[in-house]
Amino acid sequence: MRRSEVVATLVVVLLAAVAVFALWPRDSDTSAPPAGTMEQVQVSDADLAAPRAAAGSVPCPGPTGAAPAGPLAGVTAPCLGAPGAVDVGAALAGRPALVNVWASWCVPCREELPALAEYAARPGAVPVLTVDTRDDPRAALSLLAELQIRLPSVIDADGVLRAALHVPPALPASYVVRADGSVARVDPPTPFRTADEVAAAVERLS
Repeated sequence: MRRSEVVATLVVVLLAAVAVFALWPRDSDTSAPPAGTMEQVQVSDADLAAPRAAAGSVPCPGPTGAAPAGPLAGVTAPCLGAPGAVDVGAALAGRPALVNVWASWCVPCREELPALAEYAARPGAVPVLTVDTRDDPRAALSLLAELQIRLPSVIDADGVLRAALHVPPALPASYVVRADGSVARVDPPTPFRTADEVAAAVERLS
């Protein structure tokens, strides 16, 4: 092979490598947690006061009065939008509900939250409870404020909710909690793009 052909081949290979690098997904475009966010950041209520006010101070649901059952029975979690803790099983007991697990670092979650909020505002929608996991609650509240999302959310402070629902490493993940307390994961775990997709999943799994 002549020297000019060798040089031309090397140039083509180099350009191909540059193109692959340019198109390769960056950490900011991932649904898996970046380094340093494998566990939930612990923040006091006092530190959350300002972010909560900016996000609209969304309260969390209280007990429905029905007996909790299933994997969420007895699970409590801090409320993200307001001070206090939530008995998750009691808040969702006796009726279908949708639980969505998300984080502020998760790009697909950012794209999915508006669809969840639109669905929750529809007449006849089941209650929607979101779970902020492996995250800094201040960043989570900042994202909710930026997107103008007003959905009740709890903080998975110690990973109990993640364990109870068997949440995979990649987010988001959504679950339909049936009236009897049993839980069905939305599978395949494709992020919702529209409220209609949310409604269809709820109807299919309730």
